[in-house]
Amino acid sequence: MISYKEALEILDSHIKPYDFIEKIAITQCLDRILASDIRALRSYPQKDMAAMDGYAFKFSEQDEELKILGQLNASELSYFKLGKKECVKTMTGALMSEGSDTLAPIEIVDLKDDKIKIKQKIKKGFAVRKAGENYKKGELLLKKGTKLSYAELALLAELGYFHISVFKKPKVAILSSGSELKDLGESLENEAQIYSSNHIAIANIAKKLGADSMILPLIKDNKKELKNALFNALQSCDILVSTGGVSVGDLDFLRDLVKEYELLIDKVSIKPGRHIKIAKFKHKFILALPGFSLSAISTFILFARHIINSWLLLKKDYTSKAFFKGEYKKKSEFLELLPCDLSFKEAKIYASLKDIKEANSAMTTRLISSKAFILLDKKELKNADLVDIIFLP
Repeated sequence: MISYKEALEILDSHIKPYDFIEKIAITQCLDRILASDIRALRSYPQKDMAAMDGYAFKFSEQDEELKILGQLNASELSYFKLGKKECVKTMTGALMSEGSDTLAPIEIVDLKDDKIKIKQKIKKGFAVRKAGENYKKGELLLKKGTKLSYAELALLAELGYFHISVFKKPKVAILSSGSELKDLGESLENEAQIYSSNHIAIANIAKKLGADSMILPLIKDNKKELKNALFNALQSCDILVSTGGVSVGDLDFLRDLVKEYELLIDKVSIKPGRHIKIAKFKHKFILALPGFSLSAISTFILFARHIINSWLLLKKDYTSKAFFKGEYKKKSEFLELLPCDLSFKEAKIYASLKDIKEANSAMTTRLISSKAFILLDKKELKNADLVDIIFLP
């Protein structure tokens, strides 16, 4: 059985560049991932520009009485050329007139007829936005792999882009199996049956990770039906996620079916979720996860997020350190994933276990309001110990 770190190294060696790109309107690009670098098509501002309403003049003449040549608004090209002791009334966003280098705000000017007198000293270049102040032509503004928020979209609009190249959202198909499972809306026929919830959780986690999700019909414990379902799903997804059927039971058919593909990982030394299996089919990945809710959700977060972030060139910045609050003794030999609460004080992160002493692979309730997993590899934790955490999506 390999470690979590070794499993990630194996994944990294098999993750190929994700070259599926589409061009869409920037109005539809919120939270999408850029598929190419963006450089400035022109400098901005292209010429010196007024930052407020005032009078454009030569700094060297600020003690002189200045004649007003006229007024220039933001939408107009400058047609004024300043001579000696001259100025131009200039509105916010208007171009600075030829020969001017400073702007005197309206509030500090005495106006008499067609002349002004500046009442107080100002610095050279005051209230003037210099050409190229925001960015210069050819400057790299957004890197490939940038997640587009409102700020990046505003910049793209400012640059004049309407359509932009982004990575297609990876498609995640979720296949839950087990004869005991009932789908939402169906009736439970006996006390041995349960409602399937893994597909709901994983589909929504996939969306939060920037992927599209597709929930497949539930499959009973039937080897032939499972084999066909796996093959068919792989024709239309990038990551196929199955839950259940990977342990050591007589009806755990997925354990063997996934081995018919290129098996990369067969069990990882983690709890919950050690029976996970990961295989590959062309550029696609198959994540065969355990059936218990906490196991399925935990392993999906650990491994699917790693694959998706690698494909989309996103930073893997979801790990950190935290100070532990309380005490805890580990009872297994595996790396334990402990859902935890987080608090913040004086620029430090603190993690606590919500008064639950032991992990239970079926306890979905442990994830409610949890903010992270503690990745525990030592035997016990004492108060104020430094621990590794991985933030939940």
